[in-house]
Amino acid sequence: MALWGGRFQGGSSQMFRQVNDSLPFDQILASQDIRGSIIWSRAIARAGVLSDEEQARMERALKGLLVRAEAGELDFAGSQEEDIHSFVEAALIDELGDLARKLHTGRSRNDQVATDFRLWVKEHCAQLQQDLRQLHRSLVKSAERHQQVILPGYTHLQRAQPLRYPHWCLAYVEMFKRDMGRLDDLMRRMDQCPLGSGALAGTTYAIDRQEIAEQLGFASPCLNSLDAVSDRDYVLELLFCASTSMMHLSRMAEDMIFFNSGEAGFLRLGDQVTSGSSLMPQKKNPDALELIRGKCGRVFGSLQGLLVTMKGLPLAYNKDMQEDKEGAFDAVNQWHICLMIACEVVDSVELDAARCAQAAQQGYANATELADYLVGKGVPFRTAHDISGQVVLAALAEGKAIEELPLEQLRGFSDLIEEDVYQVLQLEYLVDKRNVLGGTGKAPVTAALQQELASIDIKQNP
Repeated sequence: MALWGGRFQGGSSQMFRQVNDSLPFDQILASQDIRGSIIWSRAIARAGVLSDEEQARMERALKGLLVRAEAGELDFAGSQEEDIHSFVEAALIDELGDLARKLHTGRSRNDQVATDFRLWVKEHCAQLQQDLRQLHRSLVKSAERHQQVILPGYTHLQRAQPLRYPHWCLAYVEMFKRDMGRLDDLMRRMDQCPLGSGALAGTTYAIDRQEIAEQLGFASPCLNSLDAVSDRDYVLELLFCASTSMMHLSRMAEDMIFFNSGEAGFLRLGDQVTSGSSLMPQKKNPDALELIRGKCGRVFGSLQGLLVTMKGLPLAYNKDMQEDKEGAFDAVNQWHICLMIACEVVDSVELDAARCAQAAQQGYANATELADYLVGKGVPFRTAHDISGQVVLAALAEGKAIEELPLEQLRGFSDLIEEDVYQVLQLEYLVDKRNVLGGTGKAPVTAALQQELASIDIKQNP
């Protein structure tokens, strides 16, 4: 049953229906559409369109449909309806007859779908916040289990300076906390209800839009009917949040894929998040991490697709905007799945502390400490940098670490170098000297970790 068929004499072609009908994907909005219809029935009853008895019958029928929708019992596959709105109305007509035909009074599918979609986004933002909190917890707990592990830090994928494993975990915690903040911002900005905006110009019926908004869980109604039915900024923001967070997940996945490689060997992943080779029995592949990395591009594509769709649209609603849903539904689902599998990966990690320390000691990461040591003796940093570089060349030529060179040889580069230099060149000294806020020294890392442990306990036991 098309909701717009009155002025048409012929039916739609099969090919047109294939491109036009949205029920195969917007059926996901069934619960939101029914909840909006319940509130709308109350609004038009107060406006005199329905009697109290008619509204009560309509609400009972709609609540029955809502129970079936939430139980997954609605038969979408057997329906010939165009979209979720016509599906719900047709189901209501089957039960109530002509009374159900009054429900759409003063309402358009334009403000209806905008309301449904906002409700869906609000609900999924809440779920995604929970997912991010769970990953936050997994990372903090992993950091707590491996507080003493030191591994190499990298720039340009070259060993740079050693750091504590918890510092690495907490770097990603900061990223995912920003993701949670972006969702908070989105939820605050989109907390307006389009219902009552009509097709584009509002409605002639005496409805209370503030009351409608509050009953549907919004802070306020949208203030401009043209904008209300044509705005999809909240979908774009959701897709940007998803894309940014997936980028964070992909970076973490790339780090862990490398850390898990035979060349690094810093960590081992659990069997539950890895797979083997059909040919090579020795293989244990980090497939979960590779799939997170791969799905990142898929989510990016949804954001770019909607941006291009929206860029040239005039006010108000255009059917192009039907393309807003499939990409968003898929992106949110992929983001949710990737956050959950990332939790499983992090929870499964076992670190090889000895291998991490051995790698952290390689690559002349203590060359900077040697330069700082000389600065402490009064040598200008640029001169100290040059001296330290010459020491590295000498150590490379002999195939030794800097700390393996005898004192007499080191003094050949600067007579300011004394026996105390060897303490400075030790791994723990390199790490723990950086005691500034945000550094990788034991004191600031422990303080940051304790703060995050306290925060997850508060969130878990409010």
